[in-house]
Amino acid sequence: MSTETDTKVVAEVRENFGKGYARRLRAAGKIPAVIYGHGTDPVHVSLPGHQVSLLIRRANAVLELDVAGKQQLTLVKDVQKDPVHQIIEHIDLLVVKKGEKIQVDVPVVVVGEPFAGTIANLDNATVLLEVEATHIPQNIEVDVEDLEDGTHITAADLTLPKGASLVVDPETLIVAVSVPTAALAAEEEIAEADAEVAAEQSEEAAEEAAE
Repeated sequence: MSTETDTKVVAEVRENFGKGYARRLRAAGKIPAVIYGHGTDPVHVSLPGHQVSLLIRRANAVLELDVAGKQQLTLVKDVQKDPVHQIIEHIDLLVVKKGEKIQVDVPVVVVGEPFAGTIANLDNATVLLEVEATHIPQNIEVDVEDLEDGTHITAADLTLPKGASLVVDPETLIVAVSVPTAALAAEEEIAEADAEVAAEQSEEAAEEAAE
C-alpha cells in the first residue's frame, strides 16, 4: 500500500494520446504525464492520481518511478491544472540522477514576528538554488523575530542547508521589514492634530497675556 510519504510510484506507459484519451484517463483516476531529459526520448505515461496528488503538494517533489520494471528517478517540473476546477491535467517529469546537482526554485517561509508596529514583507516567495536532486529542501526559513523597521534580508543572508548554493544574485531582496503605510498615515495625522492643539493653546495663552 502506498502512503503519502512513499515516493515510489508505478507508471504505466501509454501509447494513446489526445484530449479525449486524457479525459478518460483522468476519469479513471489517473494523471497523464511525460518523462524527459538526460538525452532520452520522451516517454508518455499515466500515474496513479490520488497518490501523486498527495506527493506533489510538496514543492519540487522527486518521484521514484517504476516504468515497465525499470527504475527512474524524476523531478516534478511542471503541473498543469484546470484553472476552474483545479483538476490536475498533466505533469512534466524531468529525469534526474542520484548525486546530480540541479537548479530549483525553493519556497521561502517567514517565521517569527517583527518588532511591534512593523510588518515583514516577502519580496521574493522563492529563491533559486543549486542542490542535489535527492536532497531538495522543502523550504528556506527566514526568522524575522523582533527585527526593526528598515531591516532588509537579502539572499546572501539566508541560511542554506548543507550542499546547497545560491544561483540567484546574493543581493536579491527577500524580506523587508517596514511600518505599514496606514500606520504611518495615522501617526502623521496624530502628530498634525497634536501640533494644531499646541498652536491653539499657544494662541490662547498669548491672548490671555495681552489682556
